[in-house]
Amino acid sequence: MPKMKTRKSVAKRVKQTGTGKFRRRRAGARHLLTGKSAKRRRRLGQDAAVKPADVGRLKAALPYGTK
Repeated sequence: MPKMKTRKSVAKRVKQTGTGKFRRRRAGARHLLTGKSAKRRRRLGQDAAVKPADVGRLKAALPYGTK
């Protein structure tokens, strides 16, 4: 049976923690930052956990996990 392919676009967007959870970047932190409060900008700079509903799709897209 041939090897499964990793979806590289997903692999570049998420990281897997040591316990197997997935972390992602937050949306909205690229531009138009002057209209956002300092508290909101700080929060946008932090990673967020991937929701449990999306984890199944991630595991299918990353059959061998992430490095």
